[in-house]
Amino acid sequence: MEIFCTVVPPYLLESVAEGTPAPTDDLREDSGNSGSGNSGSGNGGSGNEDSTQGPVRSLRPSPTSAPESGASGAQGSGVEGSQVEGSDFGPGLEFISAETSEIARRTLEIDERMRQERRNPQPEPSIVQVKGTLARKISDAKNKEVLPGTLVRAEGDEPTEDVDVNRVYDTFGSIYAFLQKVLNQSSIDGHGVALQGTVHFGDHYDNAFWDGEQMVFGDGDGEVFATFTDSYTVVAHELGHGFLQYTTNFTYQGQSGALNESCADVLGTVAEQWALGQSAEESDWFIGREVFTPQIAGDALRSMSAPGTAYDDPSLGVDPQPEHMSEFVTTREDNGGVHINSGIPNRAFYLAATAIGGNVWEGAGRVWADVLLSQELPLDATFVAFAESTVKHAGRIFGEESSQQATVQKAWETVGVLQPTP
Repeated sequence: MEIFCTVVPPYLLESVAEGTPAPTDDLREDSGNSGSGNSGSGNGGSGNEDSTQGPVRSLRPSPTSAPESGASGAQGSGVEGSQVEGSDFGPGLEFISAETSEIARRTLEIDERMRQERRNPQPEPSIVQVKGTLARKISDAKNKEVLPGTLVRAEGDEPTEDVDVNRVYDTFGSIYAFLQKVLNQSSIDGHGVALQGTVHFGDHYDNAFWDGEQMVFGDGDGEVFATFTDSYTVVAHELGHGFLQYTTNFTYQGQSGALNESCADVLGTVAEQWALGQSAEESDWFIGREVFTPQIAGDALRSMSAPGTAYDDPSLGVDPQPEHMSEFVTTREDNGGVHINSGIPNRAFYLAATAIGGNVWEGAGRVWADVLLSQELPLDATFVAFAESTVKHAGRIFGEESSQQATVQKAWETVGVLQPTP
C-alpha cells in the first residue's frame, strides 16, 4: 500500500519543469465514457480498472493565453465564465526561470524516489474514541533531504525565531483540537499519536507531503511556489491523509485514489472552516490559496466550489480538474488521475455542504466523517459506492427522507455520479 501523498500534483510540477505547458489533447474529449459514475457497482466494487483503459492522456494542463494586464482571471480564463466571484488572480507568469524549472525537476525526482521507498504495508486501523494528550514535534531538515532532521520545537516549548516552525506547531495544535472536539478522536490515529513535521526540506523543494509517519514541508522556489507552511488547508489536507491511513485508506489509484485525495481536501476545508468559525456560505472553498506567489494567475491549487477554475496562468496552463462525470479523465499518469478527478467528489461535497448550510462540520462534514469512521467501504471503492454510503449515513444521522439526506443525494446527481431518484 502506497503511503506517500503530495499536495502539488505531478502534472503541475511538470509544467513548471518544462517552463511552459506543453500542448496536449483536450483532457475532456470522450473522457466520460470510461469513467461513468454509474458503471461502478453500488455494493462497492472497484471501478479502478476503468481508470487506465480507453484513450490515455497527459495530465499536464493545456496552454493558455496570458490575461491582459489588470484583467481578472475570468477574462483570461480558458473556461468561459469560470472565474469564481471574489477571486484575485495575479498578473500571470509569462516565463519560468531555468533555476525554477530545475527545482521542479528535482522535486519530481525526490517525490518519485520517496514514493518508491514508501510502498509500505497498510497499518492496522486503530481509531477509537478516547482522549489523549497533544504531542507535537517539529524538526528542521536545514535544506537537506533528510528526515526527520533536527528537532527544534517539542510540545510545550517556547516559540522559536523560525516562523515556519511556529506556523506548523500552531496549525498542528489547531487540527488536533478539531479532531478531538469535532470528531471525538485523539489525534489522527485515535490513540494520541504525536504529530510530527519537518520544515525546510530540500533545496527550495516545491511540495509538501505525508509519508505515512509525518508531514514534510518544502520552502518553495519563490517564483511559482511560496512556502507550504503558510497554508492551513495544505497542512490539514496532508494530516487528513494521515487520518485516512488509520480509517478508510482508499487505494491510491483511479477512482478510489481520487476519493482519497478528495476526502483529504474535505478534511482540510472543514478543519479550516471550524478554526475560522466560518459557515459554509462564508468559505472560499480553496485548497492551498497561499501556495502560489503573487505573480501567478491563480487563486489556489484547487477550488472545491468550481473545479477547473483555480488557476489560469501562461506558464502553468489552466486548472484541468473536472466537476462532472462526463468530464472524467482517463490516464495512467498521477496514479490514474487521483489529483484531477478528485474535483468531481469535491464539487459534490461543496454542493451538499452549501445546500444544507450553516456550519459544515455539523452538516455535510459530519456525514463524510461518519462514512470514513465506519470503515464499511472496501479500499477500492468507486465514486458510486462512496456516494451511496454518504446518502445512507445522512439518513442515519438526520433521519430517513430528511431534507439533508435528499440534499446529499441531489449533490451526487448534479455531478453525474448517481442517477436521479424516481
